[in-house]
Amino acid sequence: MTEAKAKKAPAQKPAAKADVKTLTVTQLGSPIGRRADQEATLVGLGLNKRHRSRVLEDTPSVRGMIAKVAHLVEVKE
Repeated sequence: MTEAKAKKAPAQKPAAKADVKTLTVTQLGSPIGRRADQEATLVGLGLNKRHRSRVLEDTPSVRGMIAKVAHLVEVKE
């Protein structure tokens, strides 16, 4: 019984860094005077001050967040 537990399938390796597509998101506009959910979306993207940038994975959830605050950010692929 202990031998059966010892034989496990090898874990899959995570995708290489070169395979992961990224986006560079730069905050251009201020969240002052905007709705609270837009400010929270900027915080979720890791942005908190104008002209700061973050390199993020290109996933559907990140794309949706960018679309929500598209008027406040600039995106480079």
